[in-house]
Amino acid sequence: MANSKVKIKSIKNLSNNHYILDKVNFDYKTKDGIWKNQNRESYNRGDGAAILLYNPIKNTVILTKQFRMPSFLNGNVDGMMIEVCAGLLDENDPITCIKNEAEEETGYQIKNPKKVFEIYSTPGAVTEKIHYFIAEINETMKISEGGGLEEESEEIEVLEIPFEKALNMIYSGEIKDAKTIILLQHAKIKNLTT
Repeated sequence: MANSKVKIKSIKNLSNNHYILDKVNFDYKTKDGIWKNQNRESYNRGDGAAILLYNPIKNTVILTKQFRMPSFLNGNVDGMMIEVCAGLLDENDPITCIKNEAEEETGYQIKNPKKVFEIYSTPGAVTEKIHYFIAEINETMKISEGGGLEEESEEIEVLEIPFEKALNMIYSGEIKDAKTIILLQHAKIKNLTT
């Protein structure tokens, strides 16, 4: 942590139930040269990886649909979210993670995912950095039905959607997940599909 304008005074753990929630007390030097004491909560759930699987021959993308409790608590009537395949790194590097997640969630065995960027999605409260990937797929790469891991209580529906329809689902409100919107728009900008 090489920012001379920040002096961390204390970090108090508030919860370590599923992930880590800390209260951080620190001094911050303003542009006027005044040190101000502040408190912030920081939620650490680890870093993650997300991938857009696309079939340029069929002009489709592979997305997932699953229940997300936080969205349900914040007005998503049934709690179901349509998303790109994603997962936490845990002890893996981003490429190993996303290859495993793609196979577990979608049933596609990918060889060479291409990393496109890294993003801090909610830097005001969450430490998570997400590594974003894309990968071209075809029918020969489908080795299972996917659906997630039972031991992780995952119940994931795999969707194959025409690319233009997926883009329109952003504007209709059917897709509300940030990582999915980011990768779909990236694919549009880079003309990955026709």
